[in-house]
Amino acid sequence: MRRLLSFIILSLSVFCFSACERSEEERAQILKVYNWADYIDPALLDEFEVWYEQQTGEKVEVVYQLFDINEIMLAKIERGEADYDLACPSEYIIERMLRNDLIVPIDKSIVPDSINYFDNVSPYIKDVFDKIDGYGKNANDYAVGYMWGTTGILYNKKYVQPEELSSWSALWAPKFKNRLLVKDAFRDVYSPLLMYENREGIANGTVSRDSLMYDASDASIAKVEKLMMKMKPNIAGWEADFGKEIMTKEKAWLNLTWSGDAVWAIEEAADVGVELDYTVPEEGSAVWFDGWVIPKYAKNKKAAVYFINFMCKPENAILNMEEIGYVSVIATPEILEYVEDSAVEAGFTEPLDLSYFFEGADSVVANPVLYHDRKVIERCAMMHDSGERTEELLEMWSRVKGDNLSSGMVIFICSVFGILLTGYIIRRLRRYRLQKKRR
Repeated sequence: MRRLLSFIILSLSVFCFSACERSEEERAQILKVYNWADYIDPALLDEFEVWYEQQTGEKVEVVYQLFDINEIMLAKIERGEADYDLACPSEYIIERMLRNDLIVPIDKSIVPDSINYFDNVSPYIKDVFDKIDGYGKNANDYAVGYMWGTTGILYNKKYVQPEELSSWSALWAPKFKNRLLVKDAFRDVYSPLLMYENREGIANGTVSRDSLMYDASDASIAKVEKLMMKMKPNIAGWEADFGKEIMTKEKAWLNLTWSGDAVWAIEEAADVGVELDYTVPEEGSAVWFDGWVIPKYAKNKKAAVYFINFMCKPENAILNMEEIGYVSVIATPEILEYVEDSAVEAGFTEPLDLSYFFEGADSVVANPVLYHDRKVIERCAMMHDSGERTEELLEMWSRVKGDNLSSGMVIFICSVFGILLTGYIIRRLRRYRLQKKRR
C-alpha cells in the first residue's frame, strides 16, 4: 500500500512539475487583461489575436477578466493575486500606482511606425494625463488613455424638468423621495458635492475646482457627509452597474452616475418608449479618465503594448463607442466624422464647441451626453488620489450608507432566501413522502 501511495505521489509530482513547465511556456502566449465590466466590444478580443499574429508572427490568447470597482482591481494588483499584463484604472488610481511603483513604462517604440497608433490620442487627454501626480514620473510614459467622461445626473424627462437639475441641491428635494440612485463610487460623489458646498468661493474666485480635487480634510469630509445624510431619504439604492436597467424600467427617476452609463441607459430606454436625459449641474463636477497600464509583474509586456496600440486604431475606437456608450480618447478625423454623422442621424442639431478635444472643431453637431460642450468641461475638474486620507473618505462613505441596502444587495438576499426556502420545501416534501410510505 505504501509503495502504491509513493508511486501515486511521485506520479502526481511529475505531472504537476510538467504542468508547471507547460504553464510557463504557454504563459508567454497568453495576454491577461483586467478591465471594467461592459467596457469593450467583445469581438475586438478575437480580432486582436488575429491581428497580433499577422503583425508579429506570434500567437496570443487573450484572457479577459472583469472588475467593477477601482479599489478591488488595485487591491488584487497590490497583493499580486494574479499576474495581469494589462489593467484599466482611473486617473487617481494611476496616481497611486505610480507612487507605489506598481506599473512600468509603456515602450511604444516596439511597435513599428507603420502600425503605430498611439499618436491618435487627443492632445486634451495627454494634457490631462500630464496633470496626474506621478510623484516625479510622467503619467503619459506609464499610461495611455482609453475612455473618459463626466459625473452627472441621469433623469427621467416624464417626472423631472431640466431646470430642476440646474443645481446639485435637487438631489435632496422632497419630490424625489426613494427615487434617487447613487453610484457606489465614493470619489465620484464626494467631488461634485464638495464643489456644491464651495459654490460661493468658486463663483467669487477664492476657491478653484482643481484645488478642491485635492481636498480630503476633516472639515470638507464632514460637510459632504452632512449633505449626503440630508440626501438619504431620497436614496433608493447604491449601484455599481445596475442603475441603467432600473432607470430604463422607471423604478427610479434620478441617477447620480457616469456619462457613459447615461448614454447606454438613454438608448435602451428609448427602445421601450422611456425618455431619459443627462446633465451636469452648474456648480460643476468631476471629469474622469480611464487608461491602460502594465503592472510591474506582467509576463507578456510585448503583447500588452500591442493591445493598447490596437485599441488606438480609429475603427476600433468607433466599435467600442458603439458597443459600450462611453467616449474614446481617440481624436482623429475619422472619429470626428463618426461623431457628426451619428449625431445628425440621431436628430441632434445644436452645434457644440469641441475644439478642446478635436483640432479646429469649434462648431460641431454632436451628442452632448457623449461630447460635452467646452463650457461644461470648463466647470469640471479631474479627481486625484487622497493618499493617506482615503481611509477617512471610506469611513465617511460607510457611515452614510449605513443600513441602506442597494437594490443589488436586496436582490442577492432575496435570491439566497429563495434558495433556502426551496431547499426547505424540498426537504419537507421528501419527509412527508417518507412518512406517507411508512404508513
